[in-house]
Amino acid sequence: MPEGTLRIKAKQECRWDILSLGEVMLRFDPGDRRIIQARQFDVWEGGGEYNVARGLSRCFGQRATVVTALVDNPVGRLVEGLILQGGVDVSHVLWREYDGIGQAARNGIYFLERGFGVRSALGSMDRGHTAISQLQPGDIDWEQIFGVEAVRWFHTGGILCSLSEQMPELVREAMETARKYGTIVSFDCNYRPSLWKARGGRQGAARVNRDLLPFIDVLFGHEGDIALDVVESSLKPPMHTAESFAAMAKRVKEATEDLEIVVSTVRHTPTANRNDWGAFAYGDGEVHCALQMRDLEILDRVGGGDAFAAGFIFGLLTERSLDWALNCGVAHGALAMTTPGDNSFATLDDVQELMSGVGAGVKR
Repeated sequence: MPEGTLRIKAKQECRWDILSLGEVMLRFDPGDRRIIQARQFDVWEGGGEYNVARGLSRCFGQRATVVTALVDNPVGRLVEGLILQGGVDVSHVLWREYDGIGQAARNGIYFLERGFGVRSALGSMDRGHTAISQLQPGDIDWEQIFGVEAVRWFHTGGILCSLSEQMPELVREAMETARKYGTIVSFDCNYRPSLWKARGGRQGAARVNRDLLPFIDVLFGHEGDIALDVVESSLKPPMHTAESFAAMAKRVKEATEDLEIVVSTVRHTPTANRNDWGAFAYGDGEVHCALQMRDLEILDRVGGGDAFAAGFIFGLLTERSLDWALNCGVAHGALAMTTPGDNSFATLDDVQELMSGVGAGVKR
């Protein structure tokens, strides 16, 4: 395979364009208040891996499904309903019996307040003993999914891998089967200190990522986390330059012969609601730079990286260039950060208008 060229299976050969493996949680959003002063919350569904499938479905019209596990109670069915509203198939959800109090298994929830100015956004996770964290290798029929139904692109990431000791083995099982049937595999490093605290921190995450690297075609990272999570611990500039990204990406690609594309968003955060936002990719022996959005106004930054990944993957699924895919991802991520919740409510027309430089005037 020529460097940087992905052999993506034809659409007519597959049941699914995108399959994501990850936890889907219920997010509690206090709006413009802080968690400690809230008296009511809006709820959204969210999860790093799921958000990518949802973006590809709702904004880009791709056939999306998610592999996850939920407890069969009213909260689990609420999450299911939200997934369906996002246009994502739920036929691969594994349902677990509810014991009445959530001692055996439960559904994950989290609370997230938006930042403003000098105050950072703040998240509070409540996802211990969740249904998906208890999955074991062999619980999912990957042969049926990848071999019979067939999938063009499989996406998962480091957030899922952090949830239990056995989870990296389950992820590897999925990756090996996907590659066996010619499905493109992408992985988002998505390091979260709170999730890795009990499993070796950043070094524990790095070990897992290095073990999975030989099975990955496209590697995503954010604000320097690729280098930190996969190869080294010294490179974390506030905002990559093309030269620093190229040096890092080359080192990552040298770690495995099968990795085709290294891609990272870059973000500088002078304030919580004004960010510099862009992306780089390295996949054909040279660095590709996306449009750089300086002083981007942010309403809710959570999910911006996932929306970027959805736009980038859409570009490659539709045989666009790396440059087009990068710009699509940056535009989609920027739009996702203008609305509350983890996910994008943008349309493909919205994305293409932003890519073309159309301003923010009122549409009538």
